[in-house]
Amino acid sequence: MSDLPLLLGHRGARASTSVSENTPASFDLALEHGCNGFEFDVRLTGAGRSVVCHDPKVDGITVCQANADQLLQLPLLEDVLRRYSRQAFLDIELKVQGLESKVLNLLRECRMEEDYVVSSFLSDVVMELKTRSAKIQVGIICDKPEELACWRETAAEYVIPHHSLVTRELVEEVHGAHRKLFTWTVNERKAMLRLAEWGVDGIISDKTELLVQTFA
Repeated sequence: MSDLPLLLGHRGARASTSVSENTPASFDLALEHGCNGFEFDVRLTGAGRSVVCHDPKVDGITVCQANADQLLQLPLLEDVLRRYSRQAFLDIELKVQGLESKVLNLLRECRMEEDYVVSSFLSDVVMELKTRSAKIQVGIICDKPEELACWRETAAEYVIPHHSLVTRELVEEVHGAHRKLFTWTVNERKAMLRLAEWGVDGIISDKTELLVQTFA
């Protein structure tokens, strides 16, 4: 374990009850705990705003149908990128289609060339981003064996399987294809150590304090 993996908070410091996930307060706390960065989720409102949230509904409002006067409490993607792009590794998970142009424009505006990955469960989103920009760093997220089996068919630089799917052989195979492997959501110390020993490139965890303390 001479080369430690990147330590990333899941939706910030998700396990901390003092802050709400997917908020600047949660992101700040993950960094204060010592994480290298964090993962967060992005959706598109009916008014075309790129908002940071995980669930399709917030406070009873369907995000994709929200008008310009609704869900104003949610952070905006552009604000998160401008605030953190120089101080943290960002795993920007796109939950829906339609955000590709916004993301590409913001990455250019913030001059983000490294220390980030734009990830998604949606292979069409990953392919669309890569088609529009060969330089963008993209990752395909998997939580089922049949999804993971198709990772070679994508142009993604990052393969991001659930930790239950990760084996030493998979890590070696992904590295052999000159790609990187992040895994989520790893909340037990033994699993963190095992995955690091196998050589994963990043560990995403709800328990950011435990994650950092494990490798202190």
